[in-house]
Amino acid sequence: MRRWIVLATAFFLTGCFNGFVVTPTHVGGPIEENVIVDAEHWMCRNKIALIDVEGVILNARTGSLFGSGENPMSLFRERLDAAAEDRHVKAVVLRINSPGGAVTASDIMYQEVINFRRDTGKPVIACMMDVAASGAYYIAMGCDKVYAHPTTVTGSIGVIMSLYNASGLFAKIGVASDPIKSGPNKDIGNPGRPMTDEERAILQGMVNSFYDQFVHVVAQGRRMPEDQVRILADGRVYTGLDAKKAGLVDEVGYLEDAVRDAMQMAGIHDASIIAYDRGEGYRGSIYAGMPKIPSEINVKLDLPGLSSSGGAAFMYLWEPGARH
Repeated sequence: MRRWIVLATAFFLTGCFNGFVVTPTHVGGPIEENVIVDAEHWMCRNKIALIDVEGVILNARTGSLFGSGENPMSLFRERLDAAAEDRHVKAVVLRINSPGGAVTASDIMYQEVINFRRDTGKPVIACMMDVAASGAYYIAMGCDKVYAHPTTVTGSIGVIMSLYNASGLFAKIGVASDPIKSGPNKDIGNPGRPMTDEERAILQGMVNSFYDQFVHVVAQGRRMPEDQVRILADGRVYTGLDAKKAGLVDEVGYLEDAVRDAMQMAGIHDASIIAYDRGEGYRGSIYAGMPKIPSEINVKLDLPGLSSSGGAAFMYLWEPGARH
């Protein structure tokens, strides 16, 4: 047994081991329509599509230690396409439960909503659940109408880029940053040294530009002067009730209210509520989400500086404890 432990340890340390993968056979296929609530009348063929915006918004596969999941942006587009192609789908309700995410992914998903409304003429209602902050709020601005629960946490209109100065720690452990670079700003954001004034001005300029874009999107979506939006957009979060008072959402209500409003905007009185899910599954009510079964179980060790997950990024993200 001791010999096997030594061999296994050596295998890990040499870098030969990249993890083990277990892939279930019933996931990874195309999305399928799942009826959540049947229409009241059995002959009614109208549908309201319930589409989730959940988790951190990224243009990348999301997962955990034991799994590699979906690309949220890709799955969102796939579901919108299905709703667009089905003539019986009369409206869409976006069920949003997300703290936001990457600047570009949030903007693309917002534009997908705008394009869907323009190309299909079908109304889209946003319904905010626990959290619909920053980039998630940005996406909601593409909808015809925005609902928030009384206890929803929303807002956080702003941009953040989380960088760290670890030069003091490096000095204590005898590590120094010594990059070979083609220009003075090529290693901008290097945690091994303090940031220069020039570097800070460059990054601050980019943050300001993305912030201006966010303010413009909110001003358009809420039909509000940009100066008024800037007063509200200092990075703070709001409850659903406070967001309604500030004009950041249209209604305070519940998911059933958003569904009824979607039917009214579509000019129908009855419809089945459907969702689009990957593989087999069952949702018992409109509040249920599909179980998160990973498409693969991949256990591996990421060491500092060797991770392939990417580096610093500009984020429309509510990150408690950090200033926006």
